Parts: sequence; C-alpha cells; structure tokens
Amino acid sequence: MRTELASEPGDADRPNEDFASVGLPASGQGGSVVVLDGVTPPRTGTGCLHSVPWFTARLGGALTELTVSLPDVPLVDALSRAIARTSEAHAATCDLSHPRTPQATVVVTRWNPDTVEYLVLSDSALLMESPEGEVTPVLDDRLALLPRSALATDALVDSTLRNREGGFFTAAADPSVAARAVTGTVPRDRVRALAALTDGASRWVERFGEGDWTDCFHLVRKEGPQALVDRVRSLERSDTAATFLGRSKRHDDATVVYVEF
Repeated sequence: MRTELASEPGDADRPNEDFASVGLPASGQGGSVVVLDGVTPPRTGTGCLHSVPWFTARLGGALTELTVSLPDVPLVDALSRAIARTSEAHAATCDLSHPRTPQATVVVTRWNPDTVEYLVLSDSALLMESPEGEVTPVLDDRLALLPRSALATDALVDSTLRNREGGFFTAAADPSVAARAVTGTVPRDRVRALAALTDGASRWVERFGEGDWTDCFHLVRKEGPQALVDRVRSLERSDTAATFLGRSKRHDDATVVYVEF
C-alpha cells in the first residue's frame, strides 16, 4: 500500500486550518482517511474562545479514532459522535449557536477487505479510481450550485444559507448535520486508489481549469500530492488580475491525501 500526504497553509504567517490523517489498523485489514478544511472565521468573530485549528484538530482527531476503533459504526454515526464530542469540549465556554462557530468541511473514507465507504460534506473532494483507470469524483455540490447573488456577503450567507435547508452544510456544533453528507459504499475490488482534496488543492480543476478530475488524479498519482499543491501555488501567483480567483483569497490552505491499494 502507498500513502502520501501534503498539507500547506495558504499564508505562512497563519496556522494551517486543514486537518488530515491516515489510519492504518495494526491488523492490516483496512484503514481510513480523514480530511477537514476549517472554515476561515470572519473578522467579526465566531462566539468561540477557540481557533479554527483547535476545532479541526479536535474534530479530526475524534473522527480518526472513531473510524479506526469502531469499524462497524457507519461513517454518518462516526461523524455525528465526533461532532458531539467536540461540541461538549467547549459548550460551557462558547456560544455554539453562533452561525460562525468553528466549523469544517469533511471527507472521510474507510476500507476493509470487502468495501470502501465514503462521506463528503461541503466543498472538499474525494476521487476514486477503478481497476480500469476510471476516476469518479464524489462531491457535495450544494454550495457550488447556489447563485452568486446569494453569496454576495458573509452576513447574507450566514443568515440564509449556512447550515440551513436550501443552502449548504458544514460540520460545526450540531451532530445531526452528519446525515446531510453525501455517502456511499463501493466494493473494495472496484477501487484501485483514491485521493482526498480540500478546495485549496482542487482549485487546479475548479478555479483554474487546468484539467478535469481524471487529469488531477493522474497528476497526484504520478508526481505526488505536493506536486499538485505546488502547481496550484504557481497558478495563484500568476493570477495577478484575479481572473480566475475573483473575490476569493489568493492563497488557501491546501491538503491532498493519496492512497493506493
């Protein structure tokens, strides 16, 4: 088995808000990948005493432990439990009802000799390659499908769309949001390799249009996760007129995990 991971902050002066882990049980019979993309907080605050990296470390650590130690618990339930555990850790000190309480996008995949399970919540991506070389993206595209006018300001998004019906969902303080994720199971012999990407890395496809998901996957497999991050950084630096990035921040935290069975 080959596993590779690259994670890089968008700004060297700010902590990386992403989280990534690969769990490989000692039995050698399976494993899991957890990738979180922490949502950068607004300047107006979050109602929480803790940082986004604190939150993603807590949530990601809990989710890694649960997916490995409780292999028979469905991923939706594992995410729900991890959110509940993380919420309990700061409910007494923080306003968890605030729309910008620390939160994150989620990609989880877990495999055993028979199946590969997956869960995707919000705009990170999971790519799975079949033995024949076909690459299938697993995406939660609710945010991408919203009209740009609905995303005009943070206040508008927070009051009408964030973790609301008809909008999009992230892992924040409500364990029930886990049921909103895109989930599924694939026979283990139908997956040759997989890759999980935060949207800072998937910009190569979604923002810059350098290739499709198959091209992206082949780049990661051939040159490694760091190569994709490096390509994205080069494209970001070249986009001086914000032709591709628009109002988005120039550099975002970027994480890629690759697993080849």
